Amino acid sequence: MKMSEILRIQNITKEFSGVKALKDVSFSIERGEVHALVGENGAGKSTLMKILSGVYQPTGGEIFLEEKEIKLIDPKQAQGLGISIIHQEFSLIPYLNTIDNIFLGREIRNKSGLLHREKMKKKAVDILKTLHAEIDLKTPVSELSIAQQQFVEIAKAISIDTKVLIFDEPTASLTGKEIEDLFQLIEKLKAEGVTIIYISHHLDEIITMCDSMTCLRDGTWVDTKRVADTNKQEIVKMMVGREIANVFPIKGESTKHNDILLEVKDLGNKHVIDINFHLRKGEILGIAGLVGSGRTEIVRALIGADKTQTKNVLVNGKKINIKTPTDALNHGICLIPENRKTQGLILDSTVKKNISLPILKQLSNSFRIINRTKENELTKASIQDLLIKTPSMNQTVKNLSGGNQQKVVLAKWLNTNCHLIIFDEPTRGIDIGAKEEIYKLMRDLADKGISIIMISSELPEVLGMSDRLLVMHKGRIKSEISSSEATSERVMHYATGGEG
Repeated sequence: MKMSEILRIQNITKEFSGVKALKDVSFSIERGEVHALVGENGAGKSTLMKILSGVYQPTGGEIFLEEKEIKLIDPKQAQGLGISIIHQEFSLIPYLNTIDNIFLGREIRNKSGLLHREKMKKKAVDILKTLHAEIDLKTPVSELSIAQQQFVEIAKAISIDTKVLIFDEPTASLTGKEIEDLFQLIEKLKAEGVTIIYISHHLDEIITMCDSMTCLRDGTWVDTKRVADTNKQEIVKMMVGREIANVFPIKGESTKHNDILLEVKDLGNKHVIDINFHLRKGEILGIAGLVGSGRTEIVRALIGADKTQTKNVLVNGKKINIKTPTDALNHGICLIPENRKTQGLILDSTVKKNISLPILKQLSNSFRIINRTKENELTKASIQDLLIKTPSMNQTVKNLSGGNQQKVVLAKWLNTNCHLIIFDEPTRGIDIGAKEEIYKLMRDLADKGISIIMISSELPEVLGMSDRLLVMHKGRIKSEISSSEATSERVMHYATGGEG
């Protein structure tokens, strides 16, 4: 069956303060297909999707929906025309329940103008039934799982007769079974004629799920083609403008350090049990395991972010007392958290203020007045050393790409001169080119003698970066494996509770 065009983007350009985020982008999408949008962080994907969903207005160009030119002035108008977006960070009201979130701003009322709760409940039940989603309608969405919250977002979108549904990194916080459920839902929506635009850095998902793809690079269109006519390596080359045979740097001097920096003994709380391990100077220690295995809980307990019943920590052979993250920082231990947007950055602040935040005391005189010259010099050096792409040090952090936001978090802690840096999901939500840069930075740090603990749910990342691995299962360390003996099969054997 020949498909018909539903959406055409023609010569779209978008400028911010004289900087072109999109330059003359043109491509079309067919009705009822899953169309991937790929590109490095900063390629213009998010800007284009915000234009399609009415958040931004283009500086130039036209958008055609079902062959009619449309002018999108706000998200409500875009939804009225049948274009909805499900952002990576959900736009739900946490203290409202599922029904109220689905119909927010579009409540069904009776003749007296009062809320017709029975009608809204019935419609919500019908929508969730089509999604095969089991959700307690009375529970505030803040108490739902991430997967359930995503289904509420989807229910919101399809409750208004959506023609084009945009998914932005939909699997970033989902487990394996939840991802399978999402893929089945996408197939169902596609069968019902809904067109899906799918943004993801996971190329395996694109190969599996998508019919066609468009690649953007540096705000320009690179190519649009059928997924069946390409492969992962070709997509990567389109995204970064070069071939990447192996994104992981060669393990060098860091593997030769024998001195033990950190010893953790008898660490335990309600999440982790009887945790014992050590970390050498200049070593990258990977922590692998399934979601809920206790990977993040180990490091949170270590740095004092979570309470512990038992804990003995030695640094350079000396016992230290860590009750709070500030104590950890005073002992040269810092954490780059899993969620950089809520825990690692002040999004509405500038690059400069984020980078200098942990060391304001060192940048200030005895009267606590910040030396702005010093602060500017330090920020410029960080931007240069970490290759942070930003128009200026005064750029608001929320306007940077995910990869550059991650570099700002890294810059912030590097300036504290910590000798142990914990990376929790260091490359979540960033593209393959930015991943390569983060991996190189981590290996360079290790080669200089800085010790690293790395938590990752991406198995190739753990295997490619770690000098040694700890595998977690149900709050316990199930196995310790050297990098020379680590394979994906062996790690998964222990991660799923296997013995041996």
